Amino acid sequence: MDRFGRVATDLRVSLTDRCNLRCTYCMPEEGLAWLPRQQQLTDDEVLRLVRIAVDRLGVTEVRFTGGEPLLRPGLVGIVAAAARLSPRPRLSLTTNGVGLERLAPALRDAGLDRVNVSLDTLSPERFRELTHRDRHADVLAGLRAAATAGLTPVKINTVLMRGVNDDEAPALLRFALEQGYELRFIEQMPLDGQHRWDRHTMVTAAEILASLAPFGLESDPVSRGTAPAETWLVPGWSAAGGGPARVGVIGSVTRPFCGDCDRTRLTADGQIRNCLFAREESDLRALLRGGADDAEIAQAWRVAMAGKRAGHGIDDPSFLQPARPMSAIGG
Repeated sequence: MDRFGRVATDLRVSLTDRCNLRCTYCMPEEGLAWLPRQQQLTDDEVLRLVRIAVDRLGVTEVRFTGGEPLLRPGLVGIVAAAARLSPRPRLSLTTNGVGLERLAPALRDAGLDRVNVSLDTLSPERFRELTHRDRHADVLAGLRAAATAGLTPVKINTVLMRGVNDDEAPALLRFALEQGYELRFIEQMPLDGQHRWDRHTMVTAAEILASLAPFGLESDPVSRGTAPAETWLVPGWSAAGGGPARVGVIGSVTRPFCGDCDRTRLTADGQIRNCLFAREESDLRALLRGGADDAEIAQAWRVAMAGKRAGHGIDDPSFLQPARPMSAIGG
């Protein structure tokens, strides 16, 4: 629990800062300086921290992120070990989808519950421009494989950029509805490796919703709870598993939900971040490798979360973008 009474039950675990795409809003085409291998947590270290979070700190949901988590050689084993924990946490994965076609069945067998896949365009040509890689077909194949494997609901994460792909919102929603996926539009956040984010060029939640007006969206009677996405019902469409189809918008910048945040983040090198936009971190790797017992590590984690701020402060004139980009933090 932090000093504002928020309880962190959702753990985001970054398994690597490496990625096989170069999305323009995330990192430069040449990539970034990756963490040295010896600085990254081993599989056993990752699992020990996940176990402490579940056993001692009340975490009920674990999401594996990156970078690109499918690049982690021990991913399937990590998922399988996490699925054996008691009480068993809900397990999900955020991925760019490249390589998911091959790994989806093994991940499902290991105990993964569902996936979020990033997809910002339906155009292969535009995908190449956005990611500097020709892997659009692989992402679509990964989505299909995830659905076939039962990693449902399969959710799509889309970032719209002004003058780049902001004209695709209706087409992306129709695609998701037709394929039985759940679409989440995400406002572009100040977490790019180039530090070039500009609020004035960001496509806002209000603009996204305006572009979806032809669908006649209706307010979702189900409370969002601590979920980051505000959701709307799409009349005339049903979700793949039955019930009404929904579309979500994560307005982290213009419609912040900090007061209901339930997340704690573990970086690939063992640092705890109590907020996605935090500029301070707490080092659990040093405790792990220094011989600390579980109780000591749990207490250090509690202290780290207790200092969480009331909000991310993007609207504050003193706001500074975190030194780490999203790829090195993990969503």
